[in-house]
Amino acid sequence: MANLLSCTLPAAAPSCELRSSFIGEEFSLSTAEFKPRAQNGGLLRIECKESRIGKKPVTVLKGVSVNLDNQTLFVKGPLGELETTYPREIKVECDASGVITISRALDTRRARQMHGLFRTLTDNMIVGVSQGFEKKLQLIGVGYRAALEKTDLVMNLGFSHQVRIPIPEGIKVKVEENTKVSVMGRDKCAVGDFSASIRKWRPPEPYKGKGIKYADEVIRRKEGKAGKKK
Repeated sequence: MANLLSCTLPAAAPSCELRSSFIGEEFSLSTAEFKPRAQNGGLLRIECKESRIGKKPVTVLKGVSVNLDNQTLFVKGPLGELETTYPREIKVECDASGVITISRALDTRRARQMHGLFRTLTDNMIVGVSQGFEKKLQLIGVGYRAALEKTDLVMNLGFSHQVRIPIPEGIKVKVEENTKVSVMGRDKCAVGDFSASIRKWRPPEPYKGKGIKYADEVIRRKEGKAGKKK
């Protein structure tokens, strides 16, 4: 690094001499060029932009009731109830017109990171208790089958034994044509987690496409190895 970049800062005349092996030129920058613009009595004021997602209000859909208790939001709808607790960096407000506003109580890095996240989680709760979420999976392979037995999802995936997965509470599973599985529920995270737990038993392979894939998933196919020419 010493050959690529050398910096000297004389005491009498503060400047920085930079040499770049990529450019092949020398140039000096005066430290006076880096003085920040002073505002409000010499203090530098930095304003951070508000999250584009976080500043959007969440509209409460028809048939959904919302109850805010300190930092905990309770949402109730036709498909059940959900709740979430917000951290102290996030401020939640719900007016009489049925609009939920998510804002930052503190202007910290952590608050900026969570602003858009908790706005999305709040919107998912409203949609989940009123309409619900669904993930569709498809079994591809000779002999691959799925069926429901009481509270378990049973699948034949080419193993010496059947794969039996208990269906968690709040999740509904529907099997069509023995190869199409639909996972439904009011909690988007729970629906996604259970769908992923089904898929991980046989992730789709790239040569013949055998395995369990999401209905809208695109598998990048690979060409098989060609045999030796005689």
